[in-house]
Amino acid sequence: MKILRRVTLRVAVTGLGKMGLLHASILNTLSNIELTALCDKSALIRKFCKKIFNRVQVVDDVEKLSDLDLDAVYITTPILSHFLVTKTIYSKGIARNVFVEKTLASSYGEAKELFGLAKNFGGSNMVGYMKRFAATFRKAKDLLNQETLGDVISFDAYAYSSDFLGIKKISRTSASRGGVLRDLGAHVIDLALWFFGDLEVDSAKLEPLGERGSEGSAYFSVKKSDGLEGRLNISWCMKNYRMPEFGLVIRGSEGIMRVNDDKVELKLNDGKSSRWYRHDLNDNVGFLLGTPEYFREDECFIKSVLNGGDAEPSFCTASKVDYIIDQVKYRAGKNE
Repeated sequence: MKILRRVTLRVAVTGLGKMGLLHASILNTLSNIELTALCDKSALIRKFCKKIFNRVQVVDDVEKLSDLDLDAVYITTPILSHFLVTKTIYSKGIARNVFVEKTLASSYGEAKELFGLAKNFGGSNMVGYMKRFAATFRKAKDLLNQETLGDVISFDAYAYSSDFLGIKKISRTSASRGGVLRDLGAHVIDLALWFFGDLEVDSAKLEPLGERGSEGSAYFSVKKSDGLEGRLNISWCMKNYRMPEFGLVIRGSEGIMRVNDDKVELKLNDGKSSRWYRHDLNDNVGFLLGTPEYFREDECFIKSVLNGGDAEPSFCTASKVDYIIDQVKYRAGKNE
């Protein structure tokens, strides 16, 4: 891949909700970034952003980014619009380097097409599965790479929140977030793929949020050709989870490991045990907004653009999450 010779990158962010403002704020602190433009359809949001981000052009349509000589674009619009906005970025020649918040698209077919487009246009591409950049999950990945657990036999994974606990009617908020699989579930699905490689859905059950609403809970099992089996429980209707929590319990021939956002616990069959908390794992970044993983994620993407390398999770990698989600819905539909 061709190395970009420009020292300072011209970057735009389209979609100025929570994630768009978060990424824009982090990018604005990086010395090799010129936050050039922001894009959102809402006049109120554009007025707000003009006051906060000095010297940044604010537009109401993604096509108006065409003449700004951009090096990269962040797409943080609602999931249902990712496909169209990303296609526009490429087809209009707005930028070759594209970051898309998760999930890449609203179906595997769309994700596969976007991966093909990115491959044809070149540049770096990345999807915002920021849990890969969390200190505890990185430690767990290192332990798996070192084969500390021996042969991995099975795992249980979960993603829980109380966001819609007790909700009886479908809301615009839950619908815009794409259902629990694309909201909470996508992160833990990505972690499972990162830890264990390609997986196939074996069985699945979905529970709707309100009458005929998007799914509020998902329960499914997966397997690999080498015999590994896993179960994933995902819900945004769980009690006592004011903040979302993600975690895995991984069983191997040499012991068991538990990992979540806050700590990693390792218990081996020989009696040895270890525990690491976030603060034990050098969980420091240059600018803290949200959680440290957001800064690391943006830093990774920007470095890949500057150096002409590949970023992970790429469009190709992220499309596998969309594949799993489609398979869960298909299997659950067959079981109804």
